[in-house]
Amino acid sequence: MTLTTKFLGATAVLALSAGAVAADPAILFDLGGKFDKSFNESAFNGAQRWAEETGGTYAEVEIQSDAQREQAIRRFAETGANPIVMAGFAWASALGDVAGDYPDTKFQIIDMVVDAPNVRSIVFAEEQGSYLVGMLAAMASETGTVGFIGGMDIPLIRNFACGYAQGALAANPDATIVANMTGTTPAAWNDPVKGSEMTKAQISQGVDVIYAAAGGTGVGVLQTAADEDILSIGVDANQNYLHPGEVLTSMLKRVDNAVYDALIAGDTLEAGFNVMDLSNGGVGYAVDEHNEALITAEMTAALDAAQASIVAGEISVHNYNTDESCPALDF
Repeated sequence: MTLTTKFLGATAVLALSAGAVAADPAILFDLGGKFDKSFNESAFNGAQRWAEETGGTYAEVEIQSDAQREQAIRRFAETGANPIVMAGFAWASALGDVAGDYPDTKFQIIDMVVDAPNVRSIVFAEEQGSYLVGMLAAMASETGTVGFIGGMDIPLIRNFACGYAQGALAANPDATIVANMTGTTPAAWNDPVKGSEMTKAQISQGVDVIYAAAGGTGVGVLQTAADEDILSIGVDANQNYLHPGEVLTSMLKRVDNAVYDALIAGDTLEAGFNVMDLSNGGVGYAVDEHNEALITAEMTAALDAAQASIVAGEISVHNYNTDESCPALDF
């Protein structure tokens, strides 16, 4: 049974459930909650898979504000949790301040790099997976105009948008890409109403396929796209099931595997920098019973060829993080 940690009131007191033992690992979810149907939920699914396969237990926390990050890490480290896995780039600052105080504790952060001898940093080539779903969007579009709705306007999400635009233009050089970000604060990850409003605005501009990389906000994007009878593209976790026949695909970012692997490693987790990309199955796109009727043989062949070319280095997908530029999209 999962050991749950909760924040209580303004003082953010952490209360470990009875039975927690020092060797239990811990998962620290990002804002938006573990059931966001996207990034956090993928992390949760990885932890659950580990628990079901091994019979192990883990502690967890869902924070309510950025101010709770450092306290959460320290409290788990003090209880002996090992390893401690953090889902999300926003944990980086707090982890950088804390990791050195607990040299015997292994930490893993997903989506950011923290350079410390006891920290494993996992980043994803989200631009590569986004390139593939951008190709799909352009091939499925009847108007030639495809959309992107991001969550918080940060380099990470711009990288999703850039790869998506590059892929769309590779499939249709005449395609138009409409891109919007939800906001500049963490609230942008959990605003499905605004996601819905932005979806309708893009539809008015001729968009008929929309890719959402916006956490919980993306749930509103996918819902409105289905209501308005256009196609959407999910992100991180497989979201095809949310609206069968209406979600063209989901760009898979295997956060679940990153968490699962960390828990399997336990206190032997190796520190360092790790990239999950197309070559090692870290990113990809989802085809299942909910969307297979939407994916033609021609689309599959085009994506298989593109994936092989990316892995071989014959296609270079631009990474926004390298120089904060996006040749395929004007931010």
